[in-house]
This record gives sequence, C-alpha cells and structure tokens, in this order.
Amino acid sequence: MGNSEVERDEPLTPAGRLFLRPEMNQIIHCIIGCKNPIDAAAVISEITNSVMIQHPRFSSLMVRNSRGREHWRKTQIDVDRHVIVVEDPVAGAGAADEEAVNDYVADLAVSSPLSPDKPLWEVHLLRAHNCIVFRIHHALGDGISLMSMLLECCRRADEPDLRPTISSVGTSSNSSSNRIIQRRKLWKVVVGMLMGLVFIVEFVLRSLWVKDRKTAVSGGAGVELWPRKLATAKFWLDDMKMVKEAVADATINDVLFGVISCGLSRYLDLRSPKALRDGVQITGVAMVNLRKQPGLQELSDMMKGNSGIRWGNKFGMLLLPVYYHQGGADPLQYVKRAKQMIDLKKQSLEAHFSYNIGYLAMSCFGPKVASWLNYRIVCNTTFTISNVIGPKEEIAIVGNPAITMHMLSYAGRADMQILVAKDIVPDPQVLAKCFEDALHQMKEAATQE
Repeated sequence: MGNSEVERDEPLTPAGRLFLRPEMNQIIHCIIGCKNPIDAAAVISEITNSVMIQHPRFSSLMVRNSRGREHWRKTQIDVDRHVIVVEDPVAGAGAADEEAVNDYVADLAVSSPLSPDKPLWEVHLLRAHNCIVFRIHHALGDGISLMSMLLECCRRADEPDLRPTISSVGTSSNSSSNRIIQRRKLWKVVVGMLMGLVFIVEFVLRSLWVKDRKTAVSGGAGVELWPRKLATAKFWLDDMKMVKEAVADATINDVLFGVISCGLSRYLDLRSPKALRDGVQITGVAMVNLRKQPGLQELSDMMKGNSGIRWGNKFGMLLLPVYYHQGGADPLQYVKRAKQMIDLKKQSLEAHFSYNIGYLAMSCFGPKVASWLNYRIVCNTTFTISNVIGPKEEIAIVGNPAITMHMLSYAGRADMQILVAKDIVPDPQVLAKCFEDALHQMKEAATQE
C-alpha cells in the first residue's frame, strides 16, 4: 500500500465501527411507493449525477488495515452494481403491493447483507410494484443524515424546481414566560445531574442482568437472526395533533409513545394465554438525535467538518418504560403517563450519557466490548424504536410522484413500520391494527374533552 493510499483513507468513527460488528450489523431500509411505473434507466442516470455519488461515505469502500482497524477508502462507483432492478412481482399472484413489498424487505433485513466489495448501499427497483427500496448501512450515517441526503436528491411534486421542506412535529402546544423558562433551566440542571446518576445505574443493571418480564412479545437468544415479518400501522398527523392538544404541553412524541403503550396492551390482551398483572413494565430503547439543532438540516451544513450538526451517527438512547393496562382505562391516560415519563427522561440527559458511555467504551475497550454492552441492553428490553421527520409536501423522484414513504412522517401521514420475528409475533398486521385503534380511541376521547 502506497503512502498516497494511506493518506486517502479515513478512519471510521466509533459509532461506525460499532455498527459493523456482527452483533450490531444494521442496515436502514426506506421504502418509497411511486404513482407511475418506474423508469429504471432514468433512476440510474439520476443517481449517477446526484450529490449522493459525490458524498465521501457513499463513494468509499470499507477496508481493514493489517491491524484490523476499519477505514473508508475512496473508490470509483459503478452505479449498475448498486441498483438492483426486479422486474417480476416479489410475491405470489393476488398479493397486495404493500404486503408483497413488506415481505421482501423483511427478508432482506436478515438474509441479504451488503457486500463489502462495494460502498455499503443499494437501491432496489421493484418495477411490478412501482416501488423503490433504499438500503443503506448504518455505518454511513444515522436517520437524520440519510434523510437529509434523500431530500437533497428529491423535488416537490407540485413545484419541481423546489426541494421538499421539513417542519417539526415534536413541539409542545403551549409557551411559557421568560421567568418560568429560567426557573426550568435551573431545575433541569439539578434534576439532570441526579437523573444522570440514576441512568448510569440503570444502564449498568440492564447490561448485566435486569430484564423485562416474559410476555407474548418477548424475544429470545439470537432473535436478531430469526426470519422477519413486516407490517405497517398508518396514522394521520392531524389525528395525533388533536390528541396532543387535549393533553397540556404534550408533544407528538408523547402521543406516539402513548399509542405504543395502549396498542401493546391491546395486543397482549389478545395474545397472552393468561392475564398479565396490571402495570407490568415493557421497556423500549429509543434513539434520540443529539445534534445542536433538532430535525433535519441542509446537507451542505452537515458536511462541514466543524459543524455541530455534521454528518454521521450522532444519537443517544433512552430506556423508555411503557406499562400494560387492561382494557377500559381512559385512553388519554396513556398519553399523560407517556408525557410524564418522557419529560423526566429529557431532564435526565440520559441520551447524552448513553452516547458518551458508548464512545468511552469504544475508545478504551474497542468495538467488541461496546457491541456487547449494546447487545445486552437490547436483549434485556422488549422493543426498539426510532422516528424521523419527513417532508411536508409530496415529493417526486425523477419526476415520478411518491405516494408513500415508509419509516417516517410524510405529507401529513405517519407510517410506523413494525419489524418482528415471525416466530414471536406471527400476526404483525394485528399488532399494527391495535396501534391504529389506540389512536382512534384517543382521538374520540380528545373530542369529548
């Protein structure tokens, strides 16, 4: 290896190294359903001339040196190797497009790793279903980074010369005076320090032996390698906003976790062979963006080396407990409990502690120990969740309007993709329906407030 090659190589970040571990090998899938038939040649041409090809992560191989350390090495891109065109239907005759595509992506999630002999991304064109599937390794960046990249490559369907816009849906409904804000800041510092200590203890205990009680949605050893099924729960953001307005100072995220708590309770009522004790805790792991500016940013800003919002993996995790409650409870109580819990989590600086603990473990002990810690936390909890804000307007890809975008909010809708081990949750469509019914029930309760 010549000196010029060594100079071109760039070390992976600690988070990037973590996501390449076999236990943590993560690929992000984004599904886009198009209105019209897909022109494969036009898509390939668009990708060839896009900013994505010029991006240093999307145009680099992941290589290891003689000591096993991972580096990015610039390479020439052969777009034809990255675009997989599937002409025939991916399911049997009569299968609905959404179900067929969901099954296709669920199979990809466990059976088709990205080849290391090319940059770690692919685009699958499912022409029989008018659908595009983006597959991007998590080592290239987190959801915020990748969504910023995607929107840079798209245009608004109603204004082809304009890029899509983003608006935050997580803000609370009420404002406070400056004096109250100052008091809250002081209180947050005190509570943050105390709750930070609590989190460190909880993090260690979860890594070692504390685990959720066994329920009908609990996994087992090696569950990350089991065959998967994928289903979609569909919500309208206006419905979520109506519920948010009915709970003082609530946010869309509060409503989302209220829906998860209520929906899981509904599903466990259906699936549990014997009644669970009311109030049983089911713990989730949520990913939180830690950039200085919330939401999505301009791609040019993210590529600046000295930017506080720069490209990469910049997120922490929260341990979020939800609780099983038998039917008959006021559905808005789920939102109120979620808000109370999330407010404490925000004050605790828990996400920042988790990020720094992971960074310290990676730096001092290497990816093997860091991945073991993360893997143990995932094993001892019940579910993981992440959410990304998407475009307000309908978008077009190569002039083809997108009618659906899964795994994020889009044009007034919010689709929740539910990926499960099919031996544990054989009917994820039923679970999705439980989440949808939970929001409908909350909306009805909100109209009566």
